[in-house]
Amino acid sequence: MESSTRILLLGLDSAGSVIQSDRNAEALLAGRPGGLRGASLEDVVPGGAAPLAEALRSGRERTVMLPVGSAAERESGVAREAVVTVHPMSPVAPGASACPAALAVIRMPAPLTDRFVDPAVTRRALLEDGLPRVGATLDLDLLARGLMDVLVPHFCNSGALLLVESLVDAEEPPASGTPPLRRMALASDDGDSAWHAAFPIGEVLVYPAGTPHERCVLTGEPVLTVFGGEDAAQLAEKWGRPPVADLLKGTSMLLLPVRLDDSDRPGAAGFFVCTRDTAHRPFDAYDIEIGMEFAARAARSVDGARRYGRERATALTLQRSLLPTGLSAPSSVQVHHRYLPGSRLVEVGGDWYESIALPGGRVALVVGDVAGHGVRAAVTMGRLRTAIHTLAGLDLPPAEALERLDLLMSTLGEREPHFATCAYVVYDAVSGRCEVASAGHLPPLLAAPGAPATYLDVPPSPPLGVGDGPVASREFAVEDGTLLFLYTDGLVENRGRDIDDGLARLRRVFDRRAEAAGREDGPAYVRAHGGGGASLQDLCDGALGGVYDDRHRDDIAMLVARLRRIPESHHVSWELPAEAAAVRRARGLVRDRLARWELPELADSTALLASELVTNAIRHAGGRVTLRLVREGGLLCEVQDSSDGRPRVRGTFESDDAVLTETGRGLHVVGRLARRWGVRRTATGKAVWCEQALP
Repeated sequence: MESSTRILLLGLDSAGSVIQSDRNAEALLAGRPGGLRGASLEDVVPGGAAPLAEALRSGRERTVMLPVGSAAERESGVAREAVVTVHPMSPVAPGASACPAALAVIRMPAPLTDRFVDPAVTRRALLEDGLPRVGATLDLDLLARGLMDVLVPHFCNSGALLLVESLVDAEEPPASGTPPLRRMALASDDGDSAWHAAFPIGEVLVYPAGTPHERCVLTGEPVLTVFGGEDAAQLAEKWGRPPVADLLKGTSMLLLPVRLDDSDRPGAAGFFVCTRDTAHRPFDAYDIEIGMEFAARAARSVDGARRYGRERATALTLQRSLLPTGLSAPSSVQVHHRYLPGSRLVEVGGDWYESIALPGGRVALVVGDVAGHGVRAAVTMGRLRTAIHTLAGLDLPPAEALERLDLLMSTLGEREPHFATCAYVVYDAVSGRCEVASAGHLPPLLAAPGAPATYLDVPPSPPLGVGDGPVASREFAVEDGTLLFLYTDGLVENRGRDIDDGLARLRRVFDRRAEAAGREDGPAYVRAHGGGGASLQDLCDGALGGVYDDRHRDDIAMLVARLRRIPESHHVSWELPAEAAAVRRARGLVRDRLARWELPELADSTALLASELVTNAIRHAGGRVTLRLVREGGLLCEVQDSSDGRPRVRGTFESDDAVLTETGRGLHVVGRLARRWGVRRTATGKAVWCEQALP
């Protein structure tokens, strides 16, 4: 029951006359000497005769809204709307006129002057009804508004909650002296916009010396003040806000400190400002006792929301710093990603995705999932991402890269047991071939143009960190325009759905795109059937259909790529014999091709790089070599041979280094002229490459 509600009881006979009434009804409704006995219900509550007659006729209760008040209040037009419920009573014996035929229960708002009269009602409204309802809120802004909705109207006419700025903003250092405070919420029962204009929400301010507000925040004790006209004017002058004088004139103001147990500063961490106007009873010692109990309980809720907010902000900052901010790929490959946290309470986890452009028009596409949630899983995910970038930079094949990750997870597991799953795909946009390996991860989905979607049959391997067997890979060719979809298990599995059903649903999303390929209304057909539109973003939306409302879902990471080879005019390769004359021929072929590509600025440097790489291949590897130029994001010069020996850089390339007088200069020259270079393994040997920036 709220403090602003009064309940009145009237016993009525079948004619509608009052034969019994309670004390509240006598006090509020009697408008004549002798009280209510014998008065007609229609005279006491205008409009009450109709629900009475209907209740007596049907034998069921009737409820209506009617204006209720004393005769004087009704005449002056200040009667209050009340809920009137008429309950028919059991039939009585003839002649038993003292027994009521019906009971009228009237619920009406109490007069303004009586709102804060009963301390027991106020205590119940604040501490038992209102505070438990809002105290569990973990959002600090929502909590502040909820607390003010409890204080106003059950304890005061207007109020505000202010907290020390360093408590709200973790990056704000604690201030010495009077700390700055931020107004978190404001409420008033009269709806006057002047309160919000004079005391804006979100304002950060330092209260002037000598004000009650300064005394409360410094001492941590409640402060009770009654503002006369002169006092309100002086306070308004100190603040430099003239409207404050009219708002506070004649009010009773009580400041309730918010004290935190672990606060590292003396005084209060903030306070509630509570004011009552002249139409209501001013605050007294009993109000201070009730208010301090409310403030103490509210402080625990504020502290919990503050801790949760800081931990959540830290966790989100950590995860956002660990997840990639941009995806790189060859110009012919389109890539789109989507990450969805598991829930609002746990917004960090171990799912991640990567798209890393590799030299020579290749791209590494990776999706992984560390078991568990929270900061620990996110930290492990960050370590794996860093390792993935390092291994991709070494041009390791997918299977070998996952084996190296498995060793890393085994090392991490010695301190914190963890395991993870990962799918690793390398696509070559020159040859149009993919190589894929998986460590305990769900199979990638492949959708060729106009063909049904299929899950790739990848050789099974144990998750990372288990280390029970080797990782195998599969290599295959793909058509231009093929969609490759990598995902984590949160997309297809939850507590109420089997993983096979989720996989089938996901495949149907891609199949609908294949069905729409031959229709004139293809895009509209796909959207109507839940398969997304033509873009990769719409496809991700279609794949996520039905999982947004699942409150118990796991994290979801998705990576979708539309694979397409780069134009044939942007790459060329030549077979060269293992003889000294091939070096001269390589320089001529390079100069001729760069002239066709209108890159004369790079002709001399590229010819020198090609001659050094071809010379090294002929001298140290033997057999035929392949020279390749690729124009994609830069100019790549690559030489492939049949040896698997990795070249080594010798010496320091100083002019007086005798070791490099006749030999050993090749890789030093490459390192000086190219912006980066490296070695990768091939099916028949190795490839040494170097890359220059395009002008």
